[in-house]
Amino acid sequence: MKNFKYILLAVIGIMFHSCDTDDFLNPLPDSAIVVDAFFATDDDVLAGVIGIYDAIQGVNENSQTNITRANRGVQFEYMLSEMRTDNTRTATIEGTKADFHRYRVNPDNIQSEDMYQSMYEVIFRANNVLEFIDVADPANQASYAAEAKFLRAFAYFKLVRLFGDVPLVTSVVTPDQTDLIFTRAATAQVYAQIVADLQEGVAVLDNSSKSRASKAAAQGLLAKVLMTQPTPDYSGAAQLCAAIISSGDYSLEANFHDVFYNELNDEIIFAIQYESGNSQESQSFSSEFTATIRQGREDGHNIVNDNLVADFQAIGGNRTEVSYWNAGRFLEVTKFLPEGSDITAVPPTYGPSPRDAGNDVIVLRYADVLLMHAEAILAGREETSDATAVDAYHAVRQRAGFEDRPSSVTKSGLLMERRVELAFENQRFYDLLRFGVADAVLSAHAAEMGYSSYNARQLLLPIPAREINLSGGLLSQNPGY
Repeated sequence: MKNFKYILLAVIGIMFHSCDTDDFLNPLPDSAIVVDAFFATDDDVLAGVIGIYDAIQGVNENSQTNITRANRGVQFEYMLSEMRTDNTRTATIEGTKADFHRYRVNPDNIQSEDMYQSMYEVIFRANNVLEFIDVADPANQASYAAEAKFLRAFAYFKLVRLFGDVPLVTSVVTPDQTDLIFTRAATAQVYAQIVADLQEGVAVLDNSSKSRASKAAAQGLLAKVLMTQPTPDYSGAAQLCAAIISSGDYSLEANFHDVFYNELNDEIIFAIQYESGNSQESQSFSSEFTATIRQGREDGHNIVNDNLVADFQAIGGNRTEVSYWNAGRFLEVTKFLPEGSDITAVPPTYGPSPRDAGNDVIVLRYADVLLMHAEAILAGREETSDATAVDAYHAVRQRAGFEDRPSSVTKSGLLMERRVELAFENQRFYDLLRFGVADAVLSAHAAEMGYSSYNARQLLLPIPAREINLSGGLLSQNPGY
């Protein structure tokens, strides 16, 4: 991963700016373009597309510890999602990273700010590619544009669920248009743009890649968007999931372990890739999940909560030992053990370079699609006996070792199944929102754990104070912060 340089497209070209107000406006990585003017060739545009993935991948915290100098991409997402649910917590209550599980995040939280800025970096890189799409070879223009829009939708879907109304920017921002990045658009408007971007991906892309945007990735993400948006479209989501299933391009791995340690396998639809041992292309969150024998820079993160353990004991089946283990002082996540780990050794080992881990971030996999298909058919009801829904639900459970086919799918059962199947994959918080039970579940969890700071406003993170300050007051704050 290269260090980022931030460049702003002016009227006749791209010029470098160093002022704080220009940060994150129209960034491009120095790995994506080395000229000082604009994209000139098809190769430049393709490099710009790849640069969008660099922004999603983020910079390893171990290679660049100063968070103000390098964005982390999706590497901090577990804090903003898993650790804000009943799934996990940090091993201590110290520092801003521990604020997520205790519901004490404030507008100055550096990790929340980083996620906000990282996703806008993705968006603005996508917008830069779209600005120069005519430079690409005519045969590639449609696919490059669809890929950039898919990634823009990916980022906006993160932002709108975490922060609510957010600035909606779909073109390069010139110096006289900076108000665009500080004007919050209504959630419904953001969702409309996400849907439009993903629909283009569905129409244009193919399934030739798992580590780049694909037709199935656009279909699956769009299905989740349609069920999450203010007015759900369950019928549309069901059709999209059915199309992925009928394509025959994906299947469940027979061994649950292989989903995570045989990367880009038959079950993976879209994943963000990392490279083990390469400080420029690796991730460090895997090492932060260790606690008893600490491998990360800080105390353990994503420590498993007891009530999740109870669900694993009830319906985890063969997924349990792949998902977490009893490390002594804590229950640690094992879905993302750094390469070379051996937790059966005495003492356990975590490989030669745990802080430079290569575990991919799985964005979408086939089991998720099967469970979404059941969810779309359920369509917000409490129960369905529809055979297609039951078959999809049962396929996931059968892989876990449960042979008895249920006669129906219930809303509570499906949410519990998703919790266990997708634990630690940054899905639980978004699932609770989509199922409409986030406040009820998290209120009960906070009461159980003694987190007195929780209230419903915590379902939205605060808009970062830095962004509000840069806007001169134009950017408003979420209620209660």
